[in-house]
Amino acid sequence: MAIDLSALWTFSDPALSEQRFQHALIGASADDAFVLRTQIARTWGLRGDFERARAILVPLEAELEQRSPEAQVRYALELGRTYASPAHPPETQTREQRERARPLYLQSFETAGAAQLDVLAIDALHMMVMVDTDPADQLAWNYKAIAYLEQSKQPDARKWEGSLRNNIGHANRLLGNYDEALAQFRLSLAAHERDGHPVNVRIAHWMIARTLRDMKRFDEALAIQLRLEREWAAAGTDDPYVFEELEQLYRATGDVAQADRYAERLRAARQRERQ
Repeated sequence: MAIDLSALWTFSDPALSEQRFQHALIGASADDAFVLRTQIARTWGLRGDFERARAILVPLEAELEQRSPEAQVRYALELGRTYASPAHPPETQTREQRERARPLYLQSFETAGAAQLDVLAIDALHMMVMVDTDPADQLAWNYKAIAYLEQSKQPDARKWEGSLRNNIGHANRLLGNYDEALAQFRLSLAAHERDGHPVNVRIAHWMIARTLRDMKRFDEALAIQLRLEREWAAAGTDDPYVFEELEQLYRATGDVAQADRYAERLRAARQRERQ
């Protein structure tokens, strides 16, 4: 593409991202305009309006065969995400919905692989965990994505490592494989530190601490979460998930007063989120 999509995306602000994509449509080539519309659709999916996202994507199907492999991959990926994605409330993720996403993600992977679009091929593989939700199946898909990443010679593909290691760690944690989960979360941390994204680094530390709590290593977990509390405060915000963990850790160690204090802070943070 002549347009750098990553420079236009702010995933935490889909509405702002849409404005950028709409502006980039001005003067864009037919292929770039097609891709930009797939990303506009994604902004609506991130806002939970999957019907509106599909309404943008469905008319694009008529010109799909005329478009580049990248455009075809992005179309299938985004249509798949309207059926199964982390943005969907869990109660809406029926088997039927997930199965509608399956061929779209697999098609995305095959097309991206044939065109050597490694970043998009990995994206498609990592989305399969939304289709096959059993932790053992999720492990299999994420290990396949990691294998694909490791054989890739494209530098941008390496940017997936932090997310994939996190997903592998999470699936292992759900399976009770805490030692392996901890190892994967530490690999995820190292990858995010290399990429230089402070928020992702803090999330990786949180996942490590969460696993340490599972392992009943409460003092280590507590030290990490208290440090994260300070780091979020220094960044001018807070993280309700840190408060939630601190409440659980203090209850586990018998400090009821501190547990109640963080329970109240958690309630206040959730209330602010709803406002």
